Amino acid sequence: MARKLRVSLGTICCHTLNRGNGRTTVFHQDGDYAAFLILMKQANERVPMSSPSDQSFPSRVVAENDGDLSKWMQWLTTAHVRRYHFLYDSAGHAWQGRFKSFPIQSDNP
Repeated sequence: MARKLRVSLGTICCHTLNRGNGRTTVFHQDGDYAAFLILMKQANERVPMSSPSDQSFPSRVVAENDGDLSKWMQWLTTAHVRRYHFLYDSAGHAWQGRFKSFPIQSDNP
């Protein structure tokens, strides 16, 4: 049976989070985080997403359209896992379950 779709409304700022499977580290080397940020930019090319403020880890994002947050996160986490498995010669889950998201009040009007 398919999962229920996650509610993600466009133009609403959301705080998104996920953790490593079993709470393990997903960024082992300095370049891992930099590569993740590059993947975030590539995800933005596929599904436009904006961040309301300059952050070192942009966990607050705003989708342009309803449902885009899920599409964006799916591509981002899948692309990251593929890179992770290739680089560390591993298999299985890198992320623990589905991402979480919470609507928040944006700092910027």
